[in-house]
Amino acid sequence: MALSTERKGEIVSEYSRGKNDTGSPEVQIALLSARINELGEHFTAHKRDHSSRRGLLKLVTQRRKLLDYLKASELSRYQEVVSRLGLRR
Repeated sequence: MALSTERKGEIVSEYSRGKNDTGSPEVQIALLSARINELGEHFTAHKRDHSSRRGLLKLVTQRRKLLDYLKASELSRYQEVVSRLGLRR
């Protein structure tokens, strides 16, 4: 269920702001979104997997907190990340 190393590297290189940037809110939000999307696919096959559903809710909450932080600190970066990930439809 975890992201592969190659996929994680692609996401980091796509959303990073610098060469060695792996901790910026944009990268963290993108990684969390990828994991959330994978878990969404998992639940189509495993509807009664409640322990993974609890983990999904924790990931969604963590992403929401990062988005709130980014919105409060730099609105332009927040809007860019939301549009690139397609979160607010």
